[in-house]
Amino acid sequence: MKRSARLAEIVEIVRDGRLHLARDIADALEVSVRTVYRDIDTLVASGVPIDGERGVGYMLREPVFLPPMALSLTELEALSLGMAIVQEAADEEMQTAARAVMDKVGEHASNRRSAPKSWGFGVYEFERAREGFKHMPLLRRAIREGLKLRIDYLSLADETSTRVIRPLQTDYWGRVWTCSAWCERRGGFRAFRIDRMQSCEPTGANFQREAGKTIEDYLKHVADQMDRDGYSS
Repeated sequence: MKRSARLAEIVEIVRDGRLHLARDIADALEVSVRTVYRDIDTLVASGVPIDGERGVGYMLREPVFLPPMALSLTELEALSLGMAIVQEAADEEMQTAARAVMDKVGEHASNRRSAPKSWGFGVYEFERAREGFKHMPLLRRAIREGLKLRIDYLSLADETSTRVIRPLQTDYWGRVWTCSAWCERRGGFRAFRIDRMQSCEPTGANFQREAGKTIEDYLKHVADQMDRDGYSS
């Protein structure tokens, strides 16, 4: 998480009027207590009205107001549709984030009074995608932190295999999610349907960017394959 995003998250945590221990904030953000202390010092120095002290806890003394967002109704519709899809086609962590985004938009958008109560979007038939939701938080973390994962995978031919993969990107195809990865067993790029992962767990090993095995290499590999198959425009 970038520092700017982390600072915003700390403000969100302490803005409920309750006292929050640095340890609890650190656990929520998956950082050290010392990092929280430094971040709060930065926020206070920037004028954010946070009260408290180390060992006691922190709380926001008064509300922090965001400036109005200049979004047109069409832009709000686009955002609403995207968040509706996330709330139906992603895991619980992302669904919660999507609801929070729309709550913030509803609170701060400058034209919220003229916005319709219903955007007219219904999003359904995501049952297949939901089967893999339990793996999504770990997959996102593995992509961010470079974690090798061990998966038990059931192929479309109903054959089970165990793979060690380097997750590079998750992709949504309208009904299912896939994880594009470097497969250690096959020594090449593979796209695994997340709903067909029977299990998914860290191996305890990390991977570094390595020529020929990066997301950029994967995307080039896909483009080259499309060219060979005659899909280029």
